[in-house]
Amino acid sequence: MTNRIALATSADYAELHPDERPLLDALRAAGLDPVVEVWTDPSVDWSAYDAVLLRTVWDYFWLYAEFTEWLAQLDKAGVPVLNSTDQVRWNSDKQYLLELRERGVAIVPSQVAAGACLREVVAGLAGQQIVVKPTVGGNALHTVRGVAGSPEFEQALGELPDVVYLVQPFVPEIQSDGEWSLLFFNGEFSHAVVKRPAAGDYRVQESHGGRTTPTDPPAAVLAGAQAALAASGPTPTYARVDGVVVNDRFLLMEIELIEPYLFLPQSPPAAAKLAAAVAARLS
Repeated sequence: MTNRIALATSADYAELHPDERPLLDALRAAGLDPVVEVWTDPSVDWSAYDAVLLRTVWDYFWLYAEFTEWLAQLDKAGVPVLNSTDQVRWNSDKQYLLELRERGVAIVPSQVAAGACLREVVAGLAGQQIVVKPTVGGNALHTVRGVAGSPEFEQALGELPDVVYLVQPFVPEIQSDGEWSLLFFNGEFSHAVVKRPAAGDYRVQESHGGRTTPTDPPAAVLAGAQAALAASGPTPTYARVDGVVVNDRFLLMEIELIEPYLFLPQSPPAAAKLAAAVAARLS
């Protein structure tokens, strides 16, 4: 019997992002019956599916309370989710980075702060180039970079919403060497890219002018990403590990277990690899 699988997406990408559509054919070739569904659509009967594969739910952090409630509904209905709802909940708040640090993973130095504590943490870094980003968010939303203690940075902080933030040093290697993204399916390395920001910027996302180059990772980069993934818990169906090399050491920036962009156009075989990983989980 063919497994019916819902590919969860956002209303903005009701038919999936164009770069993700090869995944539909790959899933069919793997013996599955994929259907694209908008996760916020109240008319969807999720219990009619054998599993839900999270894909372009790229609005989840805007609707975080609704998203976590939706995950709870899927749990209650007994519908398997890939990646698992436990992994998704853990990964949805960047404070997981501090847990990984305790497990021996090398991360970009990070502090967590909110409200008045945010001002105290920033004051303790006066004169340093830093980045402040929400622990729940994406696509550089409410992310600011500047010199701690400068009038411009103080003004930018004053315009941020009152949520919990990560405070990190700015890593200049992102501008000079780029940020690595390594893709894994069922724990197996698939492909990698290097993302570089536009001239004068620090944000590597294409929506901010960044550019991406498919690149084979050096052994040390691959080993660092594999170690970070292993420390994150049970092997996920899919994962993207982002990091930067500083002084010849891979420093983890993020592990993406919810809705990572997978860079499928940069690696045509990758859609079939992910489809095989999904099929293996459902067999």
